[in-house]
Amino acid sequence: MKLINIGFGSMLAAGRILAVVAPDSAPIKRVVQEARERGMLIDASYGHKTQSVILMDTDHVILSALTPETISVRWTGKQEKEEDQ
Repeated sequence: MKLINIGFGSMLAAGRILAVVAPDSAPIKRVVQEARERGMLIDASYGHKTQSVILMDTDHVILSALTPETISVRWTGKQEKEEDQ
C-alpha cells in the first residue's frame, strides 16, 4: 500500500483516492458541506487555507493545505513536463 503525504505529516492511501480538486467552485463547496453534515469530512489543513479537496472511494472528503498540483505529483510520482516554446 502506497501512502502519500498530504501535508503536515498526514498520509493517505494512494489507491483509495478518486480525485484531487480545487475548492473554489460551487459544486465542490456543496460536496464539502454535505460531507460535513454527514460526518465524513476530515480537515487535514491544520488551520491553513484549504487549497485542495480530496475525494476518497470510502465517501470521505479530505481538505488539504497543499495545492492539487503538489498532491498530483506525489500521487502519480512524476512531474508533468512543460512544453517547450
